[in-house]
Amino acid sequence: MFWLQFISKFLKVLRSGESPGLIAGGFAMGFIVGLTPFLTLQNVVILLIVFLTKVNLASTFFSIFVFSFVAYLFDPAFHDLGFFLLTQIDSLVATWTALYNWPLAPLTRFNNTIVMGSFVSALALLFPVYFLFKKGIVAYRARWAERIEKSKFMKALKSNVIFKWYIKVRDLEF
Repeated sequence: MFWLQFISKFLKVLRSGESPGLIAGGFAMGFIVGLTPFLTLQNVVILLIVFLTKVNLASTFFSIFVFSFVAYLFDPAFHDLGFFLLTQIDSLVATWTALYNWPLAPLTRFNNTIVMGSFVSALALLFPVYFLFKKGIVAYRARWAERIEKSKFMKALKSNVIFKWYIKVRDLEF
């Protein structure tokens, strides 16, 4: 039932009257947090920005969930990029050494190759991901929302006895 609820909430966010820019902003912020290892200072700052702005929280957490799994597929590439940035560019080695001696800098875990590679990749892809999600939300609302709602799958899902029972239990107040 978790997956049904998860997909249902995701589709509800896409159908909501909220601005596509705010929903896409939530996806983009979740994209950064999802791609990078979670316990870092930069992720805490990004989540603080999410909570202090009007971006959609549901899309943020959905994106974190999805991209956390995607990140594992790209960890070898992130490692290679992070290793290159941390060790192979001689002009940056002194910068990394000086940065590591700052009091809060080690909390970013920038000296970890995967953290460095994934964070740089996420920042490089931030704006393309934002505009892609925004365009996708607009396209979904214009073309696919009504089709999905009227599809045989959705009709079968809504007529399923287990789904009806789940809706009744979900709507009970304790």
